[in-house]
Amino acid sequence: MAQDSGTRTLISPTQLRRGRGRIIYWTLLAVVVLVFTLVFLGPLYWMVTGALKSGQEIAQTPPSLYPRDPQPRNYADAWTNLDLAKLLFNTFYYATGALLFQLVLDTAAAYALSKLRPVLGKVILGMMLATLMIPAMVLIVPQYVTVIDLPILHLNLLDSPFAIWLPLVANAFNIFLLKRFFDSIPEELMSAAVMDGATPLRTLWSIILPMSRPILGVVSIFAVTAVWKDFLWPKLVMPSPETRTVSVGIYAFSGGTPMNVVIAASVIAAIPTVVIFLIFQRNIMSGLTTGGLKG
Repeated sequence: MAQDSGTRTLISPTQLRRGRGRIIYWTLLAVVVLVFTLVFLGPLYWMVTGALKSGQEIAQTPPSLYPRDPQPRNYADAWTNLDLAKLLFNTFYYATGALLFQLVLDTAAAYALSKLRPVLGKVILGMMLATLMIPAMVLIVPQYVTVIDLPILHLNLLDSPFAIWLPLVANAFNIFLLKRFFDSIPEELMSAAVMDGATPLRTLWSIILPMSRPILGVVSIFAVTAVWKDFLWPKLVMPSPETRTVSVGIYAFSGGTPMNVVIAASVIAAIPTVVIFLIFQRNIMSGLTTGGLKG
């Protein structure tokens, strides 16, 4: 490690100013950026171009780098043959419900653990975080048993949106993110609100939530993408064709549908999440890196 003017870096500014050091540095940087770009954009490029190829071209070996005879009608065929409008509507409906449940309940839990500090709050938080160590596949069976016979009420939630919403409500990771953000809000603001006669609920609504828009945006994106990309759980609890999500629907129709049409359907299904990420990427970074308030 080199040190210059109190700043620690892997390569000192003096070495970067030298001809050989500068060439090596920029060469390595260009190679790393190029490799990561190919790793992340390569699958997207293959998917978009594959959707424009004919059935024979997409099955050939070795694969072609670009479609020789682009066929945009594959997207129209995917939209009509796979009934993507219905599948996308179902997925959007489930994602919206999961988002609302998580924003309300996870925010309330994080606020209680951070600012109200209930008895055994740290123990409860520790137990919640411990659930993150449990593999998701291990929870599939007990969750499914619970869904087909909801305790106390004895309700069957198959083909009900609550079968997707309820398992997502108690999200330990989101609660931890929210709690860490709430911890960074100065206690002086809470004390001032109490002196003004504000109740805990009023303080949450008028002070905490307006200051927590970045982290709420992060949690919202996580909630939506979790539902949008999930496959196994919706396949188990949404067996009816009328209630399928987009990922399950594409899989169900893939057996008798040409591969290029299936890929075109996958491109259409991926567009909403890609657009959301591109629009809110700054919110994601600011929400995750905000460490406190100054003033």
